[in-house]
Amino acid sequence: MTITRTNHVILAVAASILSVISLTARAAPDDRFLAGYAAAVLETRFGLPSRDLQVENGKLRLHSADLQGQDTGEVLASLRAIEGLEVELVGRPTEAGSVSSSAKPAPLPRATLLETTGWLPRAALFDPLIADPRWPRFSATLQFYQGDEDLGTVGAPNFGAAIPLYGWRGLGIDWQAGLHAGVFSIFDLNADSSDLINSDFFVGLPISARYGPLSAQVRVFHQSSHLGDEFVLRPLRPNRINLSYEGADLRLSVKPWNWLRLYAGGGAIFDAEPDLDAWMVQGGFEITSPDPIYSNLLYPIVALDVQSFEESDWGVNYSARAGVEFRSGWLATRRLQLVMEYFNGRSPNGQFYDRDIEYFGPGLHFYF
Repeated sequence: MTITRTNHVILAVAASILSVISLTARAAPDDRFLAGYAAAVLETRFGLPSRDLQVENGKLRLHSADLQGQDTGEVLASLRAIEGLEVELVGRPTEAGSVSSSAKPAPLPRATLLETTGWLPRAALFDPLIADPRWPRFSATLQFYQGDEDLGTVGAPNFGAAIPLYGWRGLGIDWQAGLHAGVFSIFDLNADSSDLINSDFFVGLPISARYGPLSAQVRVFHQSSHLGDEFVLRPLRPNRINLSYEGADLRLSVKPWNWLRLYAGGGAIFDAEPDLDAWMVQGGFEITSPDPIYSNLLYPIVALDVQSFEESDWGVNYSARAGVEFRSGWLATRRLQLVMEYFNGRSPNGQFYDRDIEYFGPGLHFYF
């Protein structure tokens, strides 16, 4: 019965969001809004400088020199998918792929600083890792555990965000300082009262940088984990672990094409209680379709995140997600995704860090 109620809640939330997005996307936006949305498309999907885009009466004049070797047809198709925007290409298009592989990516011109610098910039330099189970986000997922001794059907609401606080330009590179914060919880939906099982509290201070298709992020962070009271009071009382630690990590990311992102990195923890081995490595990829499957609103996505920890003798954790991303003028640079998830490896839930788990299920994720 609890599973049915949870499914109904998730479906209702998804339907409400889809309805709001569809209605908003139909509204006729003004020129300033269209210019901002077009700039976000050029920045986030193609890694292109947006320059001072001018839209008059719904028409954008785009100079071919700004495309920097990108596929002209692909860029124009993405811009023309914006509701209410007409695009006129000025100048002779350059051939896609004509830029040699040895050519360095062009630094972003000063006009793009409006998007990524100053206080609370609108665009983040380092995109979220969408398959990383511990990337800060707002989300609600339904997880069906396989062969676990305590859990069967789990609800996992997460509350958090990765927020750029201040951006600047130096050494020909764009930089941002930000804040990562999140609460990651799991509830046992098979229990009569949908017991809270575990909550992890995470806060981090990242520094991000971007140069053309390359981006990087270094971060220091703290995490602490707590068992839910209902779980502690169960007859078979679990061992409570006062897990907490500080850490630092570094990730590098590249987008060789606008639809593919590759990343890799690693990190270490310190001041851990109980004592834990320090090191970890991480890598993954994300594929985002440049073409919609429904009314310029739904875009297929696939992502895989792989992590390995010294504490688990370098066993591999796999986190995979596949589904659709919603795009509209209302969302702009924010990301809303409805995906199916799969995880296999050591539990990311702090109190159960030494337990191997496997689960799958649907999830709705929102990134600022």
